[in-house]
Amino acid sequence: MNRAIPIGMLLSALAIGVAACGDDDDTASSGDTSGAPAGGTLTVYSSLPLQGAARPQTTDLVNGIKLALKQAGNKAGPFTIKYESKDDSSAQAGQWTAEQVSANARSAAQDDSVVAVIGEFNSGASAISIPILSEAKVPQISPANTAVGLTSDAPGADKGEPTKYYPSGYRNYVRIVPKDTIQGAALATIMKKDGCEKVAMANDKEVYGAGLARNIEIAAKAQSLNLAFNQGIDPKAANYRSVASRAKSQGADCFVYAGITSNNGVQIYKDFEAALPNAKLYGPDGVAEAAFFDPKEGGVPAKVAQKVKLTVATLSPDSYGEVGNKFFADYEKEYGEKNPNPYSIYGYEAMSLALDAIERSGTGTREDIVKALFATKDRESPLGTYSIDENGDTTLTDYGVYEIKDGEQVFLETVKADV
Repeated sequence: MNRAIPIGMLLSALAIGVAACGDDDDTASSGDTSGAPAGGTLTVYSSLPLQGAARPQTTDLVNGIKLALKQAGNKAGPFTIKYESKDDSSAQAGQWTAEQVSANARSAAQDDSVVAVIGEFNSGASAISIPILSEAKVPQISPANTAVGLTSDAPGADKGEPTKYYPSGYRNYVRIVPKDTIQGAALATIMKKDGCEKVAMANDKEVYGAGLARNIEIAAKAQSLNLAFNQGIDPKAANYRSVASRAKSQGADCFVYAGITSNNGVQIYKDFEAALPNAKLYGPDGVAEAAFFDPKEGGVPAKVAQKVKLTVATLSPDSYGEVGNKFFADYEKEYGEKNPNPYSIYGYEAMSLALDAIERSGTGTREDIVKALFATKDRESPLGTYSIDENGDTTLTDYGVYEIKDGEQVFLETVKADV
């Protein structure tokens, strides 16, 4: 899941957050590994947007976290585990804010009992929290981030990524969802499969959107998918009729947007559908939210929505195999919900991985837990069997393809990205 933020705001938040950490000599700069003696109590935070459009997803994600901890008896090896759910959003913003993300990260960094943070939900938020948590050597596990630059300088990363997120050089961050090199390939794969002959692409020029667009370009070339153009847009433009007209004049029969809903995503799809009424429309996880696909929330009209396919790093509940099926059965028994948001399974696995790493660390200290996270190999989980590579990325590569019906995302198929 990716959301971009203005660079000025990001740099300001980083400066404030890292400075706050630097003042905490006991946690960040003294080499303290923080934790608890054998048999002590350790704390795991989550930092997620619990208000706004993401609330349905994050509510079930938190439920998954709680279920994993309950099934473990609130234990990880000899340690008792306490969980605290933190909100990184505000009611006024209706989404995560840089200020709240920084506050949550500082709170975790300065609490010696905290040995892991599950978060963030949004890649832009992690760009703020990672430097703070890295400085304090707090292990961080994201159940949703996809932006390439958080972990590597692979194609799609921005200049200076990922080094700028780890000011001390300490790598503390891992994720359990595939990064956007995979999502870009997944979008190209599904467009090729659907018979697209010429694809027009627009990006919102933010770090996430521009990076994902580059990933799509690379994958399209590798798969001999004809890309008419990749055009950056002004997110504040009144309309995008000229871009859509350009696509029409070049004979495009498909359109993909690399960007987020809040950067005028609804308008650009409306304009492209009007100019190319027979075209197939595609989008990434950046628009996979009610604000885009539900007309009641200001989303695209039904006639547009029915032509859209979205790629998201979550699958249908019945796509996760025997172990995954057990999770959903347990979830229904615990919460009375038969079909939770697929992010519930990522919350469950994020906490399960944290508990496993704490136990494998032997000491319960932050640094040893980070080592255990990066040493994760061939882990059998509800998501499937995966490892964490040297950059902190999962080896999983499956993406879910969704269509939109009656203002809701409906799982269509699993795509094996051709990378």
